[in-house]
Amino acid sequence: MASASGRSAGSREGVTRPAPASFLALPKGSNAVSERNRLERAYDAFLSTGEVGSVRPVVADSWRLSRASGVSPDGVLPEVDLLDRELEAYRSAHPLASVMPLLRRLLIDEAEEAGAIVVVADADARLLWVEGDAQLRRHAEAMNWVAGARWDERVAGTNAPAAAMRLDHALQVFAREHFASNVAGWSCTAAPIHDPLTGEVLGALDITGRDEVAAPAVLGLVRAAAAAAETELRMLALTRPPAKSSRRSTARPTLLTAAGTQRLSVLGRDRALLGAENDPAGGTELSMRHSELLFLLARHRAGYSADQLAIALHERDVAAVTVRAELSRLRSLVPGLGLSGRPYRLTSALTTDVDTVRACLLRGDVAAAVEAYPGPVLPSSESPEVQAARDEVHREIRSAVLGSAHAPAVLRFANRPCSRDDVLIWRHAVRLAPPSTKPVLVEHLLRIERELGAAPVRSR
Repeated sequence: MASASGRSAGSREGVTRPAPASFLALPKGSNAVSERNRLERAYDAFLSTGEVGSVRPVVADSWRLSRASGVSPDGVLPEVDLLDRELEAYRSAHPLASVMPLLRRLLIDEAEEAGAIVVVADADARLLWVEGDAQLRRHAEAMNWVAGARWDERVAGTNAPAAAMRLDHALQVFAREHFASNVAGWSCTAAPIHDPLTGEVLGALDITGRDEVAAPAVLGLVRAAAAAAETELRMLALTRPPAKSSRRSTARPTLLTAAGTQRLSVLGRDRALLGAENDPAGGTELSMRHSELLFLLARHRAGYSADQLAIALHERDVAAVTVRAELSRLRSLVPGLGLSGRPYRLTSALTTDVDTVRACLLRGDVAAAVEAYPGPVLPSSESPEVQAARDEVHREIRSAVLGSAHAPAVLRFANRPCSRDDVLIWRHAVRLAPPSTKPVLVEHLLRIERELGAAPVRSR
């Protein structure tokens, strides 16, 4: 995001770094209610006299920038300058798209239960992903806190993602510290995310909600998640060629990988197949345990300790020494596999067929996603984390199919073994079917409804 002087958010020239305590909104022991009242008085004083002595320096600087830029204190409604296909194309090409699965595991799933919103913005403070608590997101939509809206401080006033990028530091903005009055009911904690190779600010990670998201612990949580995203980006840099630098580019992200990249096939297979990227039909079939281990390591590039892998493999205790032995055997079986320890993580290029399915879904190509999805992830695995991944991937593609009007793709998915008894999928296939094939599909649907005791839908 450009600063007031026109420099990019990644430039730190001329920026005076505040003391660390300045980035915390509610230091330990402070009271949110009394702090709100104090800030209201400070805000009124600023509007009347320009006095900022009683607020944090990071907030005072942002208030001055907001007012100097002409932001209305009565309220803002930032422009949504990317919509629909343009937004999807821009997001899919953005470097941070590759770390969204990681951020969903670390923060977004928890945010839905905790009543919070997780936001990922680009370096221009444009919101790209806004996920989390559905009810809270509906309230936030009233101020255009939505994907595609640009929340630059000079347009929207004080807010955590934009300020975090301007200062290149994780920080919090609490309640009335927001400059615009219609944003003052919210609190935010944000941290910048950098390109691990160039140091450039790629965007920001933010948690938005009520008073509780301004707690000191949340600042550490967001900072740790941003650091994990940077580590993931560093690992992915080993498996992808460098992309041309263009923030406005709407080209699809490249799916090519470096020479020597291996591919792990886990969809619809009880035992994974490991082979060359350009020859997915060939390769080595792994044992169930090695299939689970390699899939988990490919999914979580930051790595695991032996104890963490033991827990991920089975809900009951598995000795860490057993995990170490299996990893040692795996390293011996596949000498070309880059596998380091402490933590155990992959250092070589490895893609999975799950990556292919998700890339298709990300660009809206449901037919290609169905073609690349022969069945669930390692269907016989009882590993809790593999099961969670299996459910997650199937849920994603099933949801896309239910929202698709591509009749051949819907029917192809309905005929997959994992969907043969899925009433909703078959009802959708019947609705889209041409008259020539509809009677056969209706008969199959009626059989499923009878067997499952589902109430039939009369209008076909």
